[in-house]
Amino acid sequence: MYQVPDQGGKLAVVTGANSGTGKEAAKRLAGAGARVVVAVRTPAKGEQARAEILAAHPSAQVEVRRIDLADLSSVRDFADGLIAEGRPLDLLLNNAGVMFPPVRHETVDGFELQMGSNYLGPFALTVRLLPLLLAAPAPRVATMSSGMAARGRINFDDMQGERAYSPTGAYAQSKLADLLMSRHLARLATERGWSLLSTGAHPGAAATNIAASGPHLGGRPSLLFRIASKVVPHQDAAGGAQPLLYAATSPDAAQGGYYGPRWSMVGPAGPARPTRKGLDRDVAARLWSESEHLTGVALPAHI
Repeated sequence: MYQVPDQGGKLAVVTGANSGTGKEAAKRLAGAGARVVVAVRTPAKGEQARAEILAAHPSAQVEVRRIDLADLSSVRDFADGLIAEGRPLDLLLNNAGVMFPPVRHETVDGFELQMGSNYLGPFALTVRLLPLLLAAPAPRVATMSSGMAARGRINFDDMQGERAYSPTGAYAQSKLADLLMSRHLARLATERGWSLLSTGAHPGAAATNIAASGPHLGGRPSLLFRIASKVVPHQDAAGGAQPLLYAATSPDAAQGGYYGPRWSMVGPAGPARPTRKGLDRDVAARLWSESEHLTGVALPAHI
């Protein structure tokens, strides 16, 4: 199990921290001394997670704040609340998401649900929080991708799946987008001389709520999902959280690095090989520009 270094004095935001890899990451960060913001869509579930974290670490500093990544106004309100307090943000872990809804759903902003929740919401959150991140001495943004990114393609002509929707295709696209975002942010940080470290991670095959709930949103899970859930080796949420924690805290994590289980689907955290599509700088730059247009959130002029 990866040992999180001392995080005393740091402020961390973990999205989707009410269950699965997010809750495990929040618990480990809090246990290492960080003040952790459990950023969740349903505060009652966040409070349950907070109680579990405090049961394991009674002196931990944990608070619950609401954010719905499928609603850009909620993302704005969450970021504005932190910005108003003015405390530098050391760690942002973009973890929350949804996986494989059998039928197409839309966010309140009209985005396909997986692209909106898994990528566009986290993109808007990351950009909005950049001033707080850059005020910290050694900030990091760690973004959860997926091994499915290797099957993804950014379809700029139908990014929201309006003409053709595939549960797995939409998920793979959103997770490829996460990987591309992490690497483009790393490139921006290097070019602009920011102290920010941007990394990506994937959990391998982890038995978490995202894998259990998404496939039942409005329909029957696909045959491929039902077979894979029975025959593919899985690890628990704690194991799935290790690559994200490594990306967020390891002194060995590199700018633009990508981390996952050493044995592809399961195992200790270590460097992972990004999909070739995840290394395409031109697609990453175009996606960043398109994301600014779609979300209405762009890099602040003063940074």
